[in-house]
Amino acid sequence: MTQHPRSSQSSRVEVDLLGEVQIDDAHYWGINTARALENFPITSKKIGNYPQFVDALAVIKQAAATVNSAQGLVPARAAEAIIAGCQRIRAREFDDQFVVGTIQGGAGTSTNMNANEVVANVALEELGLAKGRYDVVDPHNHVNCCQSTNDVYPSAIKIALLLMLDDLSGALRHAGDAFAAKAEEFSDVLKLGRTQLQDAVPMTLGQEFGTYAVMLRNDESILAAARKLLTQLNIGGTAIGTGINTPAAYAPAMITELNRLTGLELSASPDLVEATQDVGGFVQLSGVLKRIAVKISKICNDLRLLSSGPRAGLGEINLPAVQAGSSIMPGKVNPVIPEMVNQVAFEIVGHDVTISMAAEAGQLQLNAFEPIIAHLLFEEIRHLQRAMVVFTDRCITGITANEETLREEVWRSVSIVTALSPALGYRTATRVAQQALAEGRTVGEIILEEHLLDKDALASALAPEHLIHPWMPTN
Repeated sequence: MTQHPRSSQSSRVEVDLLGEVQIDDAHYWGINTARALENFPITSKKIGNYPQFVDALAVIKQAAATVNSAQGLVPARAAEAIIAGCQRIRAREFDDQFVVGTIQGGAGTSTNMNANEVVANVALEELGLAKGRYDVVDPHNHVNCCQSTNDVYPSAIKIALLLMLDDLSGALRHAGDAFAAKAEEFSDVLKLGRTQLQDAVPMTLGQEFGTYAVMLRNDESILAAARKLLTQLNIGGTAIGTGINTPAAYAPAMITELNRLTGLELSASPDLVEATQDVGGFVQLSGVLKRIAVKISKICNDLRLLSSGPRAGLGEINLPAVQAGSSIMPGKVNPVIPEMVNQVAFEIVGHDVTISMAAEAGQLQLNAFEPIIAHLLFEEIRHLQRAMVVFTDRCITGITANEETLREEVWRSVSIVTALSPALGYRTATRVAQQALAEGRTVGEIILEEHLLDKDALASALAPEHLIHPWMPTN
């Protein structure tokens, strides 16, 4: 990558319909960005905090320069400089110049203009010209040619989400594989199942962990379906989807060029007017992320419960100890990694409500609240992806089983009488269970004492393979 020294000028003056603003010449952004910084000092999360979003904005500007140059709408010299500038932006050279906060009014106009201004000034630098020489490369006339915030912004959000979801899918697969490995490791470890926190029938710890693997793999496939909705773009629709100020060939040419640059298999929305106002794809993705979060949180609840104790709780499994658990109780270790994942899940559930409200609040031909939708979806995906990696590497892979405790619980439980109910009859089985509880004895002792089954029949019925798989004992 060519190194370009930053300008040594101290400042420049830029002008818009409201007047003049002096811009420090170290900045590649201009007057529109400066006003946005004054108007929206809400969040510390800037556009540049999300490299995939910066990449998405730059790739749209790059594609537009190529298409507009081919159609004679942007001079070749300016288009070539814009393309070169976008390539540098996509190489992460200018993330610090995308400074507008993600929460903003104006339906994303500040984000689009931040991108237009940075692209224009980097392009000017490519030409060896000073920042602000908009007579040569103009943020509106050249960089934003045939575009509106209303088609650029949602299209960039979708491309960014597609890039981010690749990492999230990988993190879910990583966790699913770890649970599957534990399921294999614990495949012969007999334990007691529970329903409503009461003793149920036996199963293996491997079956329990195998369930978690299946849950995560199901989520992967559902996430892939939600991802598909994001591949349809309204690019070329400009202000409200009618395509005003664009030639007929522009929209299809943009899809072709974007696919060449990204390899994402993008397509044009069937109706650009509908697509410009509808944020259903974002709502769908939010719902899927909530589904994933709820299920993962349930898994973490299970792990915290199964590892509770270590002596006054269930104590069936051990989670890896990763830090001291108390500033006052020596030796205490807490399930901090599952607790962290729980909190990420709570955040996502709350965000889903906000996204739903933002989607509902759209009016007529545009939804002005896409900034908060984008902000929350970006945060959800980033937090969930990071949480799943940490959860896998610092918790799941290090889980161990307390096999003796698990085995003892099975044989002490009266619930194994369920396996004998077909041979004894429900009433007799119930009586035996109640007697075992009242007398503090095992079910097996009472059955043999009363000659309800002989020793061989009892041993067969209570064989581990019969307790955890479909099987019907005979009289």
